[in-house]
Amino acid sequence: MFGDVTFAYPWMLFFLIIIPVMVFWYWKYGKAKQPSITYSSLKSFDNLPKTWKEKFRHLPIVFRSVAIALLIIALARPQSFSSGQNVTTEGIDIVIALDVSGSMISEDFKPNRVEAAKSVAKKFIEGRPNDRIGLVVFAREAFTQCPVTIDHNVLIGLLKKVEPDMGGTIPDGTAIGNGLADAVGRLKNSQAKSKVIILLTDGVNNAGEVDPLTAAEIAKTYGIRVYTIGIGTNGEAPYPVQTPFGIRYQMMPVEIDEGLLQNIAQITGGEYFRATNTRSLNEIYHKIDKLEKSKIKVTSYRNAAELFSGWLDAGLALLFLELITSRIVFRKVP
Repeated sequence: MFGDVTFAYPWMLFFLIIIPVMVFWYWKYGKAKQPSITYSSLKSFDNLPKTWKEKFRHLPIVFRSVAIALLIIALARPQSFSSGQNVTTEGIDIVIALDVSGSMISEDFKPNRVEAAKSVAKKFIEGRPNDRIGLVVFAREAFTQCPVTIDHNVLIGLLKKVEPDMGGTIPDGTAIGNGLADAVGRLKNSQAKSKVIILLTDGVNNAGEVDPLTAAEIAKTYGIRVYTIGIGTNGEAPYPVQTPFGIRYQMMPVEIDEGLLQNIAQITGGEYFRATNTRSLNEIYHKIDKLEKSKIKVTSYRNAAELFSGWLDAGLALLFLELITSRIVFRKVP
């Protein structure tokens, strides 16, 4: 009952010692009062059944004792405290720029590069509930799959729909400059304390109207850091090819323009990473997650709720009940 209750005036509880004293006084001296009429013998009344009034004749003292105990507790002013935290976050706006060119179906990652990238990105998004995150996809062209949003359920739903070449809606190719420029466009007007692009590609820039280094300079102008990730095993990777006899695998050389990706990261104050398998890709996202932690300001509060009114009401009710029972129901005739 009192597990989460404290008292403003705990010293008042010492007055509860009155209760046993009062009960002792009643049993010791209350019965010693001389009746107005005395009888020489009560044996003739022994066989008479006891009425309910006789059985419950001590009820008023019970009511009185409990009532006084409740009133003392009310005077001690019981309180319960609720505590909590007001959280203010200085969130980070992040755009994931994901290469969806045809080579992303290579199966050096399981089940393939694009699915592995989606899976790791999903975990990254779920681990940053306070940040606004968006998604840009690019092959020969680039477009925004999801603007920066705090609604991560919507973002993850759109991430799941990403596939190589977006089902044939984007011409094949690798326009790193276009993808980076589209991501910059999503962040340039952001008021966030930190603005970040995570650009993931498995190839060499071979298409698009925007030079990747020019896009990097624009990102720098707007205070955007770019973390670049080259995805692909070293050497060759199995690439599925449709033949009249079904799917056959052809070993394709892995060509990543690491120099370009390093330059983009260096210009913008970011960092370049190489992911050769799903585990290393997980580690890269984990490292970026640590590098770009949101600043959270926490203000604690503690509110007191007064509980004395319930105890006071119950005590007064029992005191009134004691007066009724002792003066009317169990009234003694002098």
